[in-house]
Amino acid sequence: MTRRSLSLLIAAALASAALAACSRPPADTAPAAAPAEAAKPAEPAPAAPTPSATVEDVHAFKIGQLSAFALKDGDIDVANDGKTFAVGRTPADVAALLSANGQPTDAVHLSIQPLLVRSGERVLLFDTGAGNASFARAGRLPAALRSAGVEPGQVTDIFISHAHPDHIGGLLNADGALAFANAAVHLSAPEWASLQANKDNAKLAAALAPKVRAFAPNAELVPGTVKAVAVDGHTPGHSAYEIASGEERLLYIGDSAHSSIVSVQRPQWTIQFDGDAPKAEASRVALLKRIAEGNVHVYAVHFPFPGLGRIKAQGEGFVWVPDA
Repeated sequence: MTRRSLSLLIAAALASAALAACSRPPADTAPAAAPAEAAKPAEPAPAAPTPSATVEDVHAFKIGQLSAFALKDGDIDVANDGKTFAVGRTPADVAALLSANGQPTDAVHLSIQPLLVRSGERVLLFDTGAGNASFARAGRLPAALRSAGVEPGQVTDIFISHAHPDHIGGLLNADGALAFANAAVHLSAPEWASLQANKDNAKLAAALAPKVRAFAPNAELVPGTVKAVAVDGHTPGHSAYEIASGEERLLYIGDSAHSSIVSVQRPQWTIQFDGDAPKAEASRVALLKRIAEGNVHVYAVHFPFPGLGRIKAQGEGFVWVPDA
């Protein structure tokens, strides 16, 4: 399948899915504040140790003639409590599905692995991990990047799928400065507007503003190499990315699907992370169908490391088939 036919096929399916979906307001949660200790003057807290990478944190592969690397940033465990995965169903429903796939039933495990691609003189990074986010065991991206032979200052382009903290958490370093000082930051115009509108992201937005290159959904960003693929519903401007070299294609799906089990085998189950759940569910089903029909090679940022594989139709649903 040519790049143009694949892109048109995916875009057509997602556009059809979006038109069929209706809106649902996202759930808002706020972390509880920790009580302050006032008995004695506070001493400076010791600096948190910098997470280090292991050989297992870097997986090298090829996209045609392009050198690519899966970079492990960390992990997230989401409790199977009915509040996040399969909202409106029982934890027992999720447990049964996880158990049938040989997985523990108390939580849904998600990996975090940004993607690095070398394209000529350009060094491309897709998402930046969770950084020091409290809900994740993460922060290994800088070490993994160096293990792949790249210093942060060598990254020329960052492609953000969306502005959730496990994807933009690595954009700033511990001092609040840009972690990738020389990189242009690409994200869709609707997503950039949403990031700027969130007061919690004010510091990040101010730091990023000179670097941002906002694009129209489905734009070609690096001619012949990187094209955005809008996948609606998760956030206002969520984008997947198609990466090409010659006849080879890889689809970086962002958060179109979170769990290699729940999101793939039950794509219509509601996930609390989705801002417009009905639209996201319709988009997810449409995307998985087109991936399966086109035998598209997939990079899934939250699937088991390194997140490379394909989606196959199975019965009335789908199944994730990781690369051998």
